Amino acid sequence: MLPTELTPVPFVPEISLYLADRSATLFSGDFHSDQPPPFWAFAWAGGQSLARYLLDHPAEAAGKRVLDVATGSGVAAIAAARCGALSVAATDIDPASVAAAQRNARANGVDLHDAEPSPELVLAGDVFYSPSVAPQMTADLRRARKAGATVLVGDPGRGYFPGRLFELVTEYTVPVPAVLEETEKLVTGVWRMK
Repeated sequence: MLPTELTPVPFVPEISLYLADRSATLFSGDFHSDQPPPFWAFAWAGGQSLARYLLDHPAEAAGKRVLDVATGSGVAAIAAARCGALSVAATDIDPASVAAAQRNARANGVDLHDAEPSPELVLAGDVFYSPSVAPQMTADLRRARKAGATVLVGDPGRGYFPGRLFELVTEYTVPVPAVLEETEKLVTGVWRMK
């Protein structure tokens, strides 16, 4: 298990997460082919940008049922809960990620649920990172939008982001671990699905 420490998030210091040391990489530690790397142990730029945006614009989440897909560490879900969301669910294909998000939520004094069947706000940070994941994520987010949910995506220019489906809300320069991104800052957009 990758060791973590409760640490303020660089771009969202109001929230602390159990994160890997800044020198750690995704493949630090003992991993097996049937276990995904611990994506949840890092504060990715997309999640940080969504969290910052929500905390700066709490009305986006206040009083709403929120679903954070591919939650990772749960930073965006925690921000939504802090903004007074009616309920917040954090989901991920990696059960360890959901567990990490729950642990992080407890550390921040908020509650997260495992499911939200009819969300009013859907959050997705850093989800367009591969050609195999992007089409399914696009379809899922379009379905949520068609059902009436507002969809917000945090994306730092990943190669498979379907920009034609979104409009830019704002951009931030987000600090990131150089061992993950080969840079210390990424310009990251918060996008609203049309």
